[in-house]
Amino acid sequence: MLTYLSASTIYPVSKPPVKNGIIAIDEQGYVRGLYNPQEAQDLNIQVTAHYQGVLVPGFVNTHCHLELSHLQGKIPQQTGLFRFVSAVMKNREALAEDIVQAMATADEEMYKNGIVAVGDISNQTISASIKLQSKIYYHTFVEVLGFNPEQASAIMSKARAVKDSFAPLKASIVPHAPYSVSDPLFVEIAVQGKEEDNLLSMHNQETPAEDEFFRSKKGAFLELFKMLAVDLGFFQPTGKSSLQSTLPKLPTTKTLLVHNTQTAQEDVEFAKAKHPDLYWCLCPNANLYIESTLPDVDMLHTGGVQLTLGTDSLASNQQLSILSEMQTLQRDKGMQFQIMLQWATLNGARFLGIEAIYGSFDIGKRPGVVLLEALEDEVISPSTRITRLF
Repeated sequence: MLTYLSASTIYPVSKPPVKNGIIAIDEQGYVRGLYNPQEAQDLNIQVTAHYQGVLVPGFVNTHCHLELSHLQGKIPQQTGLFRFVSAVMKNREALAEDIVQAMATADEEMYKNGIVAVGDISNQTISASIKLQSKIYYHTFVEVLGFNPEQASAIMSKARAVKDSFAPLKASIVPHAPYSVSDPLFVEIAVQGKEEDNLLSMHNQETPAEDEFFRSKKGAFLELFKMLAVDLGFFQPTGKSSLQSTLPKLPTTKTLLVHNTQTAQEDVEFAKAKHPDLYWCLCPNANLYIESTLPDVDMLHTGGVQLTLGTDSLASNQQLSILSEMQTLQRDKGMQFQIMLQWATLNGARFLGIEAIYGSFDIGKRPGVVLLEALEDEVISPSTRITRLF
C-alpha cells in the first residue's frame, strides 16, 4: 500500500524542487513515485496527507562523536581548542551506564531531527551496542592518535580490535588530526586504508596554531605537547601548512576533512591537485562553540569542493541537528537553502557510499522523509519546525 504525501514544495535534491508536489512512499519507506500536480491529477492520485511546508530527504551527519554525549553542558564555550581538549580529557571518564544512556538519548535526538545516517568518531567500543540497535545508519571511524613513532604498531593493534567490535556495521581506522599522528602511524593507517579501500576522516586546520606548528615548530602546540609529555625532538617543521604537510601521507581513498576553519585557498588548490576523492565537512555550531570562528565557506563552495555537514559532539554543541547547522550557515554566511540541502543529504550519502538508498527522493531509494514547517522563502528561522514522517 502506498502513502501519497503532498506539500507546498518537495525538494528531491537530485532534481529541481516540485511545487505542490506529491511523493509516493511504500510501507517500507521506499520512494515509488514523485509527481507534479498535473501528473497526479492525470493518474487520479488521492493524496493521503497534505502539509503546509516542505518535504526533504533525511539528513546525513558526516561528523559526530556519539561517545562524548555525556559531556553535554560540561565543557565551557569559546575557550579555544587547547582548553577544550583539556576539558574533554578531564571530564571524559564517567560511569558506563551514564555514558550509554547519554548516547541512547543522543541517538534518538538525531533520529527525531531527521538524521538518517551518521559518520561517527569512536575511540573505544562503548557505542557499539547503541549503533547495533539504532534506526540510524552508522559508519564508525575508529580514531587513532599518537605522536610517538615507537608506539605506532601497538596503537594500530588496539585500533583493529576496536574496529572489529563494531561488526557487522561498517567501520574504518582513521587519523585524529595532522598534529596528533606520527609518520609511522600514518603509514600504518595508509596501508590499512588501501587494503580495505575504506573511508577515511581527519580533523583539519581547526586553529591557527596548527599551521604554525607545521611551518615553524613554534606556537601553542609546543605547550600542549609539553603538557602531554611528548618529546618533539624527532619532529622537523615542513615550512608548509598542516594540510599540505599531511595530505600526501594519506591514500587516495575517499577522505573527509573536518572543520577546516583555517583552510586557505592555496590549501584547497593543493588538495584538489593531490587527492581525487576529497570531501570537506563543515560543523559550524561546534566551531563557534570552541573557537568562535567559522570557515571561509564561500571560498570552499566557489572552489568546487564536495561539502558535507556534521554536528560534532554534544561536548561542543547544544544539539545534534543538521538543520541547526544549516541555519547557522545561512545566518552567518548567507548560504542558500538549496545549496546547503545538497551538502546535508546527497553529498553526505555519497561520501559514506550509501547514495543508492539515502540522499535524494529518487525512485527506489529509502532516504527518509522530513517535513520542515515555517520555512518562508527558504529562510531557516528559530520558528522553523522539523518533523520526521518516514
